[in-house]
Amino acid sequence: MKKTITTRLLASLIPLFAVLCISGYWFATDLIAFQKQPLPITELQPLNVAAGTSVIKLAQQLEQQGLIVDSWKVKYLVKLEPKLASIKTGYYQLIPGDTLESVFKRLRLGQEAVFTVTLIEGKSIKEWQQALARSEHLVVGSDDFNQVLIANGDTSGLPEGKFYPETFHYHADDNVQAVLQRSYDMMQMSLKQAWDGRDDDLKLTSPYELLIIASIIEKETGKPEERNWVSAVFNNRLKKGMRLQTDPTVIYGMGERYKGNITRKDLREATAFNTYKIDGLPPTPIAAPSRASLFAAANPAKVDYLYFVSRNDGSHVFSATLKAHNRAVNEFQRKRK
Repeated sequence: MKKTITTRLLASLIPLFAVLCISGYWFATDLIAFQKQPLPITELQPLNVAAGTSVIKLAQQLEQQGLIVDSWKVKYLVKLEPKLASIKTGYYQLIPGDTLESVFKRLRLGQEAVFTVTLIEGKSIKEWQQALARSEHLVVGSDDFNQVLIANGDTSGLPEGKFYPETFHYHADDNVQAVLQRSYDMMQMSLKQAWDGRDDDLKLTSPYELLIIASIIEKETGKPEERNWVSAVFNNRLKKGMRLQTDPTVIYGMGERYKGNITRKDLREATAFNTYKIDGLPPTPIAAPSRASLFAAANPAKVDYLYFVSRNDGSHVFSATLKAHNRAVNEFQRKRK
């Protein structure tokens, strides 16, 4: 009798168990589909995950923003996949094509939004400061370049040329000094490599002088094939005791007064940077040299050029004598005027 009752009970429970299994399967399938559905976004959107935010709270936040529906399902998703509960705080970005699954994965791995800032070669510290001030989510101070110098034992107060031009990546609310430290380290390494591999005939006495010449080369030409020739002109002039007579140093010395043109009066003005008036090198670099300009400064071409003049197309005519130089000036400059 007892056996018959037990058999009947089991028989009645089997259909119920089957229904529960089927329901569970479909619910699990629904949860998987829920997290794989693309979010309704067409452009980058910020997602700031504050300290103490749980994955459940985050889901509710996304629902309030109209990015998902049925945020209550996340509670069961976590039961299905416990690793989803592990999210890291930080500033993230939602990307078109994102799903809840891809977002939770980035949060679990701590893959915060990455921003970039480009410090362009041939630009001055002042111009870089303006670029940094425009960079989003970067903490910028008023004296960051000098603070980095001081942290590295340099109390000169002369940051010009000592930082490497490059594109740097950072996270939201990073301090700009962390970015500049990387730039400083890269310049120190490149400068050392260039100085260690310098030509024996180089008329320079220190890596800092190399940095100064490299900055002038950077401003004088953007053509890779001309850098070593420009370097040769400056090196040959220094060896002969001739003044460098290069316009970019005059412009740098003019500062805010420069409006796009150099007059004869400007060339005659005695400033610390006017290489038409001073002997030797200006006191500091005038811009951020590229690695190519550093190595060109260290290894001038084996030519006897002492002069060069612009062809007005980005290239230059190089000459070994003043007579040849004057002919080039007449052809490419005076006729143009």
